Amino acid sequence: MLTTILHPSQTPADRPPLLIAHGLFGSGRNWGVIARRLADRRDVIAVDMRNHGTSPRAATQSYPDMAADLAQVIRHIGGPVDMLGHSMGGKAAMQLALTEGALLRRLVVADIAPVAYSHDQSPHITAMRGLDLTGLASRGEADRRLSATIADPALRAFFLQSLDLKASPPEWRLNLDVLQAEMPKIVGWPGTLGRFDGPTLFLAGADSHYIKPDYRAGIRTLFPAARFAKLIGAGHWLHADKPREFEDTVRAFLDA
Repeated sequence: MLTTILHPSQTPADRPPLLIAHGLFGSGRNWGVIARRLADRRDVIAVDMRNHGTSPRAATQSYPDMAADLAQVIRHIGGPVDMLGHSMGGKAAMQLALTEGALLRRLVVADIAPVAYSHDQSPHITAMRGLDLTGLASRGEADRRLSATIADPALRAFFLQSLDLKASPPEWRLNLDVLQAEMPKIVGWPGTLGRFDGPTLFLAGADSHYIKPDYRAGIRTLFPAARFAKLIGAGHWLHADKPREFEDTVRAFLDA
């Protein structure tokens, strides 16, 4: 089963647990601050997706497989649950909603749509593989070395959260071989048919282009109760760009 991180409810209330699925190259730990804040009145569980963090390594990274992983977690903790998925995790959550919708009450999809994208994240894998881990003892030094291939400091900081400096030698908490081989599936979409009638929020960063207006008709075919919202001043990593606004919007939707 996937690695899970439980954030117990601070003030127990009659609300279902919230399950959080991170995006590509992320981990459940990335969501720690937001998860703790959203756990004010409900349990929040963040997972490491397969081939990420400390979850099991697998030969595939398809959305049916990732959805099955999430379904196993939900059955273990007891469903139905509310679900929040960002990017790759959002697609896995949509796949789950369309195939086993009874496991979910409400769904939040953060900055992704049920479509195939043309971009390729493989250059980031090449950069991570190219990082010289010899004698590496600090995250600052890792950042300096990685800056030779990745100019964006925020992107470097995000990737380096998955670098285990305590291992000897240091190693990535990512199955880079499988993620690269399965990249077409990750940026793609399996064309899953189905319908999830539960309340669904598609929350986008206003500066991101992952949820285009042209996608809305197709989204409503699969998610008839879909609502759409944008966070001003946020890009694809909207939960990092505008964390308080992100939390407030998610909480308001889940508690409606």
